[in-house]
Amino acid sequence: MNHIKIDLDRRLGNIHRHIFGGFAEHLGRCFYGGIYEPGSPLADEQGFRKDVLEALSRLRMPIIRYPGGNFVSGYRWMDGVGPVEQRPARPELAWETIETNHFGTNEFIQLCRKLQTEPYIVVNCGDGDMREARDWVEYCNSSQQTALANLRRQHGFDAPHNVKYWGIGNEVDGEWQIGYKTPQEYARTYKEFAKVMRWVDPKIKLLASMISNWSAEYVERTQLLLDHAADYVDYFAIHWYVGNPDNDFAKYMAVSEFLEERLSVTEGLIRAMKLQRNIQRPIAIAVDEWNVWYRARGDTLEERNNLEEIYNLEDALVVAMHFNAFIRHAQSVKMANIAQIVNVIAPIFTNPNGLFLQTIFHPFELYSRTCGNIALDAFWKGDTFSSGPHTGLRTLDVSASLDEAKKTLTIFVVNRSKTDALETTISLDSGFFAGDVQAHVINGPDIKSTNSFDQPNQVGIRTAAATAERNVLNYTFEPHSVTALVCTVK
Repeated sequence: MNHIKIDLDRRLGNIHRHIFGGFAEHLGRCFYGGIYEPGSPLADEQGFRKDVLEALSRLRMPIIRYPGGNFVSGYRWMDGVGPVEQRPARPELAWETIETNHFGTNEFIQLCRKLQTEPYIVVNCGDGDMREARDWVEYCNSSQQTALANLRRQHGFDAPHNVKYWGIGNEVDGEWQIGYKTPQEYARTYKEFAKVMRWVDPKIKLLASMISNWSAEYVERTQLLLDHAADYVDYFAIHWYVGNPDNDFAKYMAVSEFLEERLSVTEGLIRAMKLQRNIQRPIAIAVDEWNVWYRARGDTLEERNNLEEIYNLEDALVVAMHFNAFIRHAQSVKMANIAQIVNVIAPIFTNPNGLFLQTIFHPFELYSRTCGNIALDAFWKGDTFSSGPHTGLRTLDVSASLDEAKKTLTIFVVNRSKTDALETTISLDSGFFAGDVQAHVINGPDIKSTNSFDQPNQVGIRTAAATAERNVLNYTFEPHSVTALVCTVK
């Protein structure tokens, strides 16, 4: 028998809504043919696909990162503002295409306003310079009578955009990046960029590009960034992608250990440097690129197929495990941005006539809709499995949250067994259940089930009621499933 035990007073930290963030890059059909398609019968008067906006709204993303990604390391933001017909087309070196610049800063801000989400902009720290970065902040945020603020007004936006979150560079630790920088180079560059950007707008929050290349010298990078620029780092940004290239389900389900290892290492590095350098200000973690990505990869355009990954049920389980990890590390992880949001390794997939929701859409929507504001320290034990170097892994992957205002406890469970339904006793060490429990379950016929235009509902969410008795709830978790048990508690 499996057992989950929850004490409502054992709290890990406050859950920041920004862990349900997104990321949109100028890559493939993310914007053109996805989010933004002027002339389409499905588009609104500003060129945004209404069906895409409706689907994105369901995810309740509180923040979206833009415009990259590898793309930003060769991007000139001035190319993407002003009259569309006057914007220059440029060779785009990161993804080997031509960028028309028909979508740019102001279109992105319009998208964020339509979705009621915060914009998060990354500046070019590849082949760009600090003057260009500080100019972008001024164009977006200044309310003064300056040339750049007036240029924004001339472009039809009288009020400042008030972009609060700014990243300085993307994956600067990767040799694949335009303008790769050694740890020493980036630490000095980051500080100088940060200084002038903050001088333009002292209220902005700044994100440092910390780790994307996990085989490189990330300890040295952390140390040097905080040696040089501790007063300018609000978040350390880290990236990863996972997948199942070996078609080994047990190995794929053990990805939870990969997530725990990297989050714990990052937390430890920050904690050690703060202690060593007597840094008193908070520094959070932003996992501002993460997702499943292993099929649409390769060295050529054909192999990458515009990164149009088609997801199955096992990928949805792994996405849910990400959110479990972010909740369990709520004290440090204050932002996370799934990469990306439409067509390109994304939960939403379009064609000219409509869209379907990929399997990974459903755990994102479920967690975003039901997660509370406080992470609880859930205890669980029971059936285990092994994979490679990992032995005794708990078959259930669990997190829990509390919404204090609504008196709602949500228990998130991924059953990583391919074949077994797992009977589980859930008990409260403090408080008691006060009514029926809503069980929201994501599942499909088998682990390889996918959604498509022809079969859009192979994997989805079902909801049913479960009954608890005072402080005990007995529930059986379906094999290969994600479940959110939403409970009123007293």
